[in-house]
Amino acid sequence: MHLQKLDKLLEVHIFMRKKGTKNKKYRAEFKISVIMDMRKNYPGYRGTARKYKIGSNEHNGMNTVKRWERIYLEEGAIGLAEERRGRSTKMDNPKKGRPRKKPLDKEIENDLVAENQRLKEQLEYAQMEIEYIKKLSALVLAEEQEKNKKQ
Repeated sequence: MHLQKLDKLLEVHIFMRKKGTKNKKYRAEFKISVIMDMRKNYPGYRGTARKYKIGSNEHNGMNTVKRWERIYLEEGAIGLAEERRGRSTKMDNPKKGRPRKKPLDKEIENDLVAENQRLKEQLEYAQMEIEYIKKLSALVLAEEQEKNKKQ
C-alpha cells in the first residue's frame, strides 16, 4: 500500500516545476527569426531548439519550436505576438488566453499540402540514395574480399 502512494507522489513530483523558476517569455521578433532560420537552414526542431537554447529540456524546446511554426503558418507573424498563456476570463482581459483556432485559408492549405508533398518526395529520394549506397558498398566489399582470396 505504501509503495503505491510513494509511486503516485513520485509521478506528481516529476511534473512539478522547481519553486522560484519562471516560464521564459520570448518576443515575437525572436520567434519569427527562429522559424525563418529553421526553414532556411533546416536543422530540424530539436536542432533549432538546441541552437537557440529554447525550453528547459530537449523535448520541451522541440515542442515549443513546433508550436511556433504551426502558429506562424496558420496565423502569420501576428499570431506569434499574441499572448497565449493562462485562462481566458472575459471580465479580466478578453484577449488573454488561448484564442480559438481559425480555419486555414485555401491558399495556405494548398501551400502546406504542396510543401508536404515536396518533403515526401525528398524523403523518398534520400531513402533510395541510402539503399543505393548500401548496395554499392556491399558490392565493393565483396569485390575486395574476392581479391584478398585470390592473393
